[in-house]
Amino acid sequence: MVFDDVETQVTQPPGAESSRRPRVHYELLGCALHSHELLGPVDAAATGHVDLLTRAEPGGAFTWLRCLRCDAWVPLREADVPAPRSGKHAVDDTLMPPLRGRPLRDRFVLRLIAADRVIHFLVLAAVAVSIFLFAQDRVNLHGGYLRILNGLQGAFGGPLSSSARHGLLHDLNQLFAVPTKTLYLYGAGIALYALINGVEAVGLWRSRRWAKYLTLIEVVVLLPIEIHELTISVSPLKALTLALNLAVVAYLLWAHRLLGVRGGGRADRAEMARDTGWEPLYRSTPWEAKNPDR
Repeated sequence: MVFDDVETQVTQPPGAESSRRPRVHYELLGCALHSHELLGPVDAAATGHVDLLTRAEPGGAFTWLRCLRCDAWVPLREADVPAPRSGKHAVDDTLMPPLRGRPLRDRFVLRLIAADRVIHFLVLAAVAVSIFLFAQDRVNLHGGYLRILNGLQGAFGGPLSSSARHGLLHDLNQLFAVPTKTLYLYGAGIALYALINGVEAVGLWRSRRWAKYLTLIEVVVLLPIEIHELTISVSPLKALTLALNLAVVAYLLWAHRLLGVRGGGRADRAEMARDTGWEPLYRSTPWEAKNPDR
């Protein structure tokens, strides 16, 4: 098999290279979470890569199958060999190797960001619903609040001092003073922001480039507000939030080459193509990597 557009070079299987620095091997993590990705001899033959994926033990006691994700060789008895996923001569997308290398790393990172966006969506949606419910039943709630406040004032023998200029009661008075129309506008704005986070989560989970741009724009727009909040008062949560958002911006710009960084979308697609399909398996196979006739 020949790959004309890719420069062939030998690469070590995940976890096999020697390095003094700790490194996360996402192939090993993926197999730890989802088990090995194995093809039986029938499916391996259907892909045209049977010598790359299977080895028969002399005597036929068991067959060695190669994991398409982490390159581990697993010995299986005949009864334990995976059943064929397709017909003997059919080759379809289900027989393509799973993601590995940089594309697999990006899937983990993007889905982590997507999970964060899901949390934002749920919290913001809950806040928006609460505002709408409050605005809809504002009069009744205000009446109940006044009855409770009058009861407390009677119990304490006069007006509560905290209700004058600061404190919880002051904040509640300010909340009830907000016009109903304004509350609906606040609720709609927060609901729209929740929807944006939900769309981002779906797009990032599916590794869509438009979702990366949408996330980048949303985070960058909020950075000045977060910096301004830190100039007013510093807290560990505010500092951590700013640091995480800066990390997200740097990751999207550098790793995914947004806004033309490091060659832009064309270079990103070329690198993705290099690390997907069957070529990465050949590069990590010593007896095949330098074979010009493959």
